[in-house]
Amino acid sequence: MGHWLARNIVEPGKLPLLLALGAFVLTFLVTRVITRLIRAGKGPFRNIRPGGLHVHHVVPGVVLMVVGGFAAVAEGRHGFGASLAAVLFGMGAGLVLDEFALILHLDDVYWTEQGRKSVEIVVLTAALVALVLAGFSPFGVNELTPDELQNRTIVVTNTLANFLLALVALAKGKPRLALIGAVVPLVAIVGAVRLARPGSPWARRFYRRRPRARRRARVRAYRHDARWAAVRIRIHDLLAGAPDR
Repeated sequence: MGHWLARNIVEPGKLPLLLALGAFVLTFLVTRVITRLIRAGKGPFRNIRPGGLHVHHVVPGVVLMVVGGFAAVAEGRHGFGASLAAVLFGMGAGLVLDEFALILHLDDVYWTEQGRKSVEIVVLTAALVALVLAGFSPFGVNELTPDELQNRTIVVTNTLANFLLALVALAKGKPRLALIGAVVPLVAIVGAVRLARPGSPWARRFYRRRPRARRRARVRAYRHDARWAAVRIRIHDLLAGAPDR
């Protein structure tokens, strides 16, 4: 494990990225716990309201991102300074993206249905960073043996194919399958081979002159939503908290 970490993370200069990802995910999880405690009126935490103004945690998040980003540019990819800058940036990104929906709608939609977009964008960001961190690129490590180069080439090919399937699933209006499929192999193929959802870019492009396909897509989407909507809502409520009714 130590050899793998040194060869694939430390040597290519990916340690700051690993620290940033860890800080990002941990900050998001801690922030969600604290906000849910504040909402329930439990624990010592309270909203920050100097002079009656509610300061959202996106504000310190932006400050941390700016400090960490500029510090990372100044320090490079190695050394204690680079690691510290990565942690600050990851913490800031976690705070900012936890209120992504607020920025998108320019309104306090944290505890609404629209606020669920924040959780989805956080999961997507963490998944994409994890893909970069996993060392799927065959470059960046010196003195690769022929076997290592061949293995990395196979991994790169499989990853690219999987990513293309995820893009097809996304075009078919299935963002959750695309998100999971970008990380877990073969999941995206389910969304890529099945009928597109009505109104998706794929349906508008390829089902325009196929009324039978449009009809089947509407029926399948209705049945799928009726079967899985309650499960999806429960998972969202578990991760982000139930929205205001």
